[in-house]
Amino acid sequence: MSQYQSCLYVGAVIHQRTRPQRHRLRYRVFALYADLDELPALGRDLRLFAYNGRGLFSFLDRDHGPGMPTPLRPWVESALADAGIVPDGGAIRLLCYPRVLGFVFNPLSIYYCHRRDGSLAAIIYEVNNTFGQRHCYVIPVEADRSGTGGRNIRQRCDKHFYVSPFMAVAGHYQFRLAPPTEQISVVINHADDEGLLLHASFSGIQVALGDRSLLRAFFTHPLMTMKVVAGIHWEAAKLWRKRVPLIERPPAPQRPTTVVRASQS
Repeated sequence: MSQYQSCLYVGAVIHQRTRPQRHRLRYRVFALYADLDELPALGRDLRLFAYNGRGLFSFLDRDHGPGMPTPLRPWVESALADAGIVPDGGAIRLLCYPRVLGFVFNPLSIYYCHRRDGSLAAIIYEVNNTFGQRHCYVIPVEADRSGTGGRNIRQRCDKHFYVSPFMAVAGHYQFRLAPPTEQISVVINHADDEGLLLHASFSGIQVALGDRSLLRAFFTHPLMTMKVVAGIHWEAAKLWRKRVPLIERPPAPQRPTTVVRASQS
């Protein structure tokens, strides 16, 4: 048994577009599930993992949140306070890709924000596009869906951020997450008034975090983070060949964070 709450999840990402042309992709990936308070210890204890430094695998605070080389917890707690949630020091755990050989791109990172009693207070969905822009959706978790009973978390919010040149900034997201345990499941549906536009999911199996598991992940998923970006552009080329129309990129939202009240989710 690992001494850390942090771990890896090894599995697959699936995207399935329904309109205006059908398109499907599936990639094998692994993700880091990092307890923010454990990051300094992980950087000290693991030879293959660096925190705010260089390593075979690394995690840099500036890759997330406000993009600053400072710990992420204060920023997360400020975002929770903006959503009307009083932070009480509960665990904050981030599902994301780590840097591999110094390179990373995270289309989506997810913060699971817990209360001290272990229940989930909120989820923060951090979205990056390939134009260097980032936006976060902060959504409280309803008390009866706190995750302590293993129930799926269901949330919803309007889309406010340009992600793909083939998708307009319109419609809404529907999120369905199973609280991470031995397995993880994340499902995101993008829909509009005419119905489903895109189905995306990540599912994986928990793997204890250590030098041995990191080395195995490196060889079973070689240069994975570079392949994420290569895959995005390859799939974009295929959509262009299918004559899917390009959508002009609008200005980014004035605020970097959208707070979704519980009544709206």
